[in-house]
Amino acid sequence: MKVVSTNKGTSVEINYHGKLMNTGMYKFPVDEGIYLGKEDVKDDSVIDRRYHGGVDKACYWYSTRHYDFWKNRFPDLEWDFGMFGENLSISELDEGEVKIGDVYEIGECLVQVTQPRQPCFKLNYRFSCDTMVKEFIEAGFPGVYIRVLREGNINKGDDLILKERNEKSLSVREVYQLLYQVDKDPLLFKKAIEDKALAGSCRIDLSK
Repeated sequence: MKVVSTNKGTSVEINYHGKLMNTGMYKFPVDEGIYLGKEDVKDDSVIDRRYHGGVDKACYWYSTRHYDFWKNRFPDLEWDFGMFGENLSISELDEGEVKIGDVYEIGECLVQVTQPRQPCFKLNYRFSCDTMVKEFIEAGFPGVYIRVLREGNINKGDDLILKERNEKSLSVREVYQLLYQVDKDPLLFKKAIEDKALAGSCRIDLSK
């Protein structure tokens, strides 16, 4: 896996069905790379810290391999990396192969995978489609959130080097499927809940 694009954004005001609000979802490629801190990307806009940013969700990755799927679904949109609000667009990222707790070295940073993304209504606005959240869940391409073990700079072209893995952990996709299943596999559920690397908020949502 390799960093294809580093992306940042500023706060943007949107009107979602008559309600004005701000979002940091509009991110675009930057040439200078990013500095990844413990709770967010430096100089990147994070608005609602209940759901974005923080120790367990300091940075969001999305796979470039999923872009073709969505371009076919939305051919009239103006496409660029960062469309899904990701700070890092990663080549060959497969949520079925990446596991909760995986530790990667990227550029100067050391990071740990914590959970899949749980989409919110702002994704509907970004894609001008009131069913986008539903489609995003059904597609099974959630992307990855991470915590930062060592801060530093990340640039386009940096490789992701797997440094540590717990083979007993669930994949990001398995956790994602559990989040939206009514009848959860009890063994997988137990394995997810007991995984200390899983983000705390994701553990709570699984338990609801």
